[in-house]
Amino acid sequence: MKTVLLLVLLITSHASAQDGFSLADETRHETFAFQLINNLIFIPITVNGVELTFLVDTGVAETLLFSLEDKELKLADSERVKFSGWGGNLEIEGLKSVNNRVQIGKSLLDPGHTIFVILNEEFNFSSHVGIPVNGIIGYHFFRNHQIKIDYSTKKITVFGSGKGKKARGKSFTEIPISLELNKPYVIAGVELLSTRSESKLLVDLGNSDPLWLFAATIDGFQYPAPNIDDFLGRGFNGDIFGKRSRIHRLYLNKFTFEKPLAALPDAESAQHLTLVPDRKGSLGGEILRRFTIILDYPGSRMYLKRNRSFNDAFHLNMSGLEIKHDGMSWGREFVKVENPSPRHSAAATGYAATTNEFRYKFTLKPDYSVSGIRVYSPAYRAGLLKGDKLLKINNRSAGEMNLEQIMQLMRSEPGKKITVEILRQEQKLKMSFYLEDPVPYTEQE
Repeated sequence: MKTVLLLVLLITSHASAQDGFSLADETRHETFAFQLINNLIFIPITVNGVELTFLVDTGVAETLLFSLEDKELKLADSERVKFSGWGGNLEIEGLKSVNNRVQIGKSLLDPGHTIFVILNEEFNFSSHVGIPVNGIIGYHFFRNHQIKIDYSTKKITVFGSGKGKKARGKSFTEIPISLELNKPYVIAGVELLSTRSESKLLVDLGNSDPLWLFAATIDGFQYPAPNIDDFLGRGFNGDIFGKRSRIHRLYLNKFTFEKPLAALPDAESAQHLTLVPDRKGSLGGEILRRFTIILDYPGSRMYLKRNRSFNDAFHLNMSGLEIKHDGMSWGREFVKVENPSPRHSAAATGYAATTNEFRYKFTLKPDYSVSGIRVYSPAYRAGLLKGDKLLKINNRSAGEMNLEQIMQLMRSEPGKKITVEILRQEQKLKMSFYLEDPVPYTEQE
């Protein structure tokens, strides 16, 4: 990973307090497209004239910057700070920079935005989503406006004053949210086995799972069976581990989800995390993507309308493979090129005959490798190892697929055969396995 390249200007100017984002014309709205990768939302944002890509995450209170790849960015009014959060380490160092000009879309602008820069080079998940990701934006994006997220069309709409009510009409279900430490929380019914418990959950767009639950906060908690030990993700302070299982039901107002997957982080990963009172877990992207959502921070409300994905099955990565993007390399394809035959001219014959020639076409293609593997998973039993480079998946070149397509295949359906060709220490190997659901739901006695 490349070093973060920042030109930090230590300026002593005194700007007024940040008022946040506003539309150029507050009587109108702004709509723009987003990328959806592994249930996570990525949008282009221009910071001090430089276009970057940010993860939209309601689970963070401040705007974070952690990678610039080859781009150069000037940040003003900076001071050193420390961060803590998910993961095993206590603190990482960073910078706080104020008075930055941040623009989203054509007309959503904050001329005095505060950005926190993470200086830990290991905190960068670009390789795990397959695109360059420069930062995370949270509370301040949602703070002043009603914002609609349409997962079906992959578009976000920011409404000016009074426009959100007209846009949602009567087709949305209204759900109260509470804003605590600049993050949204909702009350949902969690039914682990047979008893429903009303639970405060963080509405977390930056979490790709359906549901996270914190065992230590739930009275009489018992791990649902079966469950597996698994890598759950990466936080500010390191990797997060825990268990995965299924619960009986999740209730979100009038919406009910049967047998959703739940991630259960271990105590060590959460030891430096400060939870708001009564929080039991998080509601993640695998649930939220089943709706069109309007988040209304000023009105402390969330509006939901189910979309065509509502009844999708809850499948996890059944291969056991964690795959990362290793950058791009030149690949060559043997392609057919049709050219007019030199022996037959149009003047002589009235037509131009063709001959088929085959030539190499060179293109940049992504490289992928195994970054981790779940013990006893199908891929583990087949003999794959961390560091193996993926060449082909089901007879298709891995370089012709993006990371989202690969992971969709690994989540597709139990019993599906996966054949991979890998490169390990200059040796090509071919291995096959069948996808297995490691946590099929079973009724508890």
